[in-house]
Amino acid sequence: MTLIRTPFGPRSTAAEVAAGTDMSGKRAIVTGASSGIGVETARALAATGAEVTLAVRDLVAGAAVAADITEATGNKEVRVAHLELADQSSVAAFVSAWEGPLHVLVNNAGVMALPELRLTPEGWETQFAVNHLGHFALAVGLHRALSAAGGARVVSVSSSGHLFSPVVFDDIHFGFRPYDPWLAYGQSKTANILFAVGAAARWADDGIAVNAIAPGSVPTNLVRHLGRPSGVTLEDGLRKTVEQGAATSVLLAVSHLLEGTSGRYFADCAEALPVPRRPSMAPVTAEFMNGVAAYALDPANADRLWEESARMTGVY
Repeated sequence: MTLIRTPFGPRSTAAEVAAGTDMSGKRAIVTGASSGIGVETARALAATGAEVTLAVRDLVAGAAVAADITEATGNKEVRVAHLELADQSSVAAFVSAWEGPLHVLVNNAGVMALPELRLTPEGWETQFAVNHLGHFALAVGLHRALSAAGGARVVSVSSSGHLFSPVVFDDIHFGFRPYDPWLAYGQSKTANILFAVGAAARWADDGIAVNAIAPGSVPTNLVRHLGRPSGVTLEDGLRKTVEQGAATSVLLAVSHLLEGTSGRYFADCAEALPVPRRPSMAPVTAEFMNGVAAYALDPANADRLWEESARMTGVY
């Protein structure tokens, strides 16, 4: 299989990859769009003329972002809706309230490296619950709307952090093994990629393309809990601005260059190269940051995760 390359790269911005794209009459949702790369993703989509819904926990912050985007782009169809991904009832309410087709869903929201084990009321580890299970229930719940759009796209925002851990199916929620913030984050990000693989296989006949991406190292609120894992440093030049970090999400969401592409993982606006094994962690190189582990693209793992996620959430 030939790896996909585009004219864009690590320094491209969301605005640059969306330039010239007309999404008038189309509708998009961006989760976690009140801060970080979610804001820039929503801004770039709004600039194409799309109706954009900011799905956020904090409605006040979301409203401020929506007003700023409208002022910057002239697009008055920027909406705000409440979504708490750790709360399955909130996800269900969001899905129930949605009417009509949905052309783009960007599963962007997330939490990273919570310093202590936190469980949801269901007993789910919080990073897995927010980063994967909430988005799983959201996307599956919106499947009919995506199918109705004809040629819809779903972008699952993962991370190079997926290389820290596969999904440990026998102990996802750290009931027996010692909790580690980065292993928990890593398996949730692996799950984001496996979701794309599983959804691509299941939804191809509905014309829905689903891909996963890594935004790169971007200094946002996501890193508020911890720095990098012990011993990990980045090579000079690998850090990105939020505008650059949003570029790959926007590329997969709107670019005609990726028409028909589904079930793949992208970084720096190109399909990722396989990483055969985890290299030395100091320093982290571009090759490592932009690579993908085989376990994250394994169809059998994707099927198992889909079944487990459906069983846990009750969303099929």
